[in-house]
Amino acid sequence: MTEPVIGVLGASGAVGRAAVRELRALGHTGLRLGGRTASALCAVAEEDPIGHHETVCADATAPDGLRAFTEGCDIVLNCAGPTYRLRATVASAALAAGADCVDVAGDDPAAEDLLAAGDPARDGRTVVLSAGALPGLSSLLPRWLAGQGLDGVSALTAHCGGLETCSPTVAHDLMLSLTSGGADGAAYGEALAAVRGGRRVPRALRAAEDTEHHAFPGRVALQPYLSGESERLATVLGLDRLDWYNVHPGPAVRALLNVLPGRLAAGDDPAELADRLFLAADLDLAGREPYYVMDFELSGTASGRPATAGLTLRAASSYRLTAAVGALAVDAVLRAGAPAGVHFARDVLDPGSVVRHLRDRGVADLRPTGAAAGADHVEEGVL
Repeated sequence: MTEPVIGVLGASGAVGRAAVRELRALGHTGLRLGGRTASALCAVAEEDPIGHHETVCADATAPDGLRAFTEGCDIVLNCAGPTYRLRATVASAALAAGADCVDVAGDDPAAEDLLAAGDPARDGRTVVLSAGALPGLSSLLPRWLAGQGLDGVSALTAHCGGLETCSPTVAHDLMLSLTSGGADGAAYGEALAAVRGGRRVPRALRAAEDTEHHAFPGRVALQPYLSGESERLATVLGLDRLDWYNVHPGPAVRALLNVLPGRLAAGDDPAELADRLFLAADLDLAGREPYYVMDFELSGTASGRPATAGLTLRAASSYRLTAAVGALAVDAVLRAGAPAGVHFARDVLDPGSVVRHLRDRGVADLRPTGAAAGADHVEEGVL
């Protein structure tokens, strides 16, 4: 059987390079590595000298180069950005070439563009969006947790964040998400909002500028933020209450994030603000070890009594988490584990399989508590 050709766009970036390693670990060797710089792509290919990897210079914003890259691929994994500017550009090029596509980001704007152009399911093609850490893993882990020892769930509290470099792509995506990153051109989410009674309630929570949380070292700031993905998660789990906090350990990033909405509203250049953001991240990281944490606590019932189940994930980088989820989504599509059409990763990936992969590959340390601590595949309290 011919090895499928997997195109990895943005292969020399932080996410793309890690995704190539994850795909190799899953047994995929026919990789086409795409990016803007030939020397960087060659360095990625040389990490596995016995693999069958070709390198192609490709820019996601250049239609001719993108067309040349996607032609002949069976599936394209998009690790390039900025996500909210590209929207469905890469997925559309993949579909035009007769290939499936997985995007580590994408979210609502890409889904809207793809469905407006005609459902790919008509041609038997599959697109999986939001196959990353957040969005993506941020829904998969609570769904896994809900099945560990609880009969029913009613409330979720989540804390996600860390201390790591901020790539220009991530910085630009953040700028765009604050103004047009969600459904129907709205912002990606709403600060201070939460779910109450199963519905979004504005200004339900308050930010904490200088506090502590058990899952994070040192002092941190907590910023309540309800995204479209989180709202959909509340609906899927049937939650009455959901509190979601973005956690910011670094003072320089924290100070800049506090003024970003106002500066954007005043007409400041988003590109200049993005540059300031990734420089602030570097300043906060100086002399410290990077880390990323996702902490979840579900409340519900077990055997008819009130109970809780918790899970804390710790990783050296959110970029590797994103790469792992993206690679697993590619693997699922190739193994016919994802139906034709446009989907989000949280709806097509099996949460248990994702947890096992993160554990077995050493991508992250996951520690369950409460009702979840007794899960059958938990060994010595560590996944």
